[in-house]
Amino acid sequence: MKNKEENIDPQEEMETMIETYDEEGPTNDDEQAQDREPEQVHPSLKEVIKENAREDEQPYSSTFSLRTILGGDILNAQAIRRQVWLFLLITLFAVFYISNRYSCQKQQIEIDKLTQTLKTSKYKTLSLSSILTERCRESHVVDMLRANNDSTIHPADQPPYIILTQQ
Repeated sequence: MKNKEENIDPQEEMETMIETYDEEGPTNDDEQAQDREPEQVHPSLKEVIKENAREDEQPYSSTFSLRTILGGDILNAQAIRRQVWLFLLITLFAVFYISNRYSCQKQQIEIDKLTQTLKTSKYKTLSLSSILTERCRESHVVDMLRANNDSTIHPADQPPYIILTQQ
């Protein structure tokens, strides 16, 4: 019994349901609706299903509403389907643009970090150079020698001699 049910074609099942509906006629609710609205002509269920279950494409509508765009009906249009490669190309460019921007921002952060490190190193070098210059002055060296009572090293009393060599 299950095998027969699995082999039933959905198209055949739909046609069977439509024929059953056409044979039995409308229900009480449908009759009451017809009594209330006699000027409106209701299409049969078969016509409605045929209209909605068409495999070919409906003509390209010149009026677009927000509902057709948000509902996704616009994506079924033949003009949109022809432009699929363009949309894929635009998507590829967008991904490339975003990744390129991300890598540029990453490099900019690294450059800023290295610039800050360079400034810190320059200030530190300038400070150490100033300290070294101060400690190497002759007056500071003499003061350090006197403070240590070093008798072997003392400042010169005479200026240095210039020795000229003859060739």
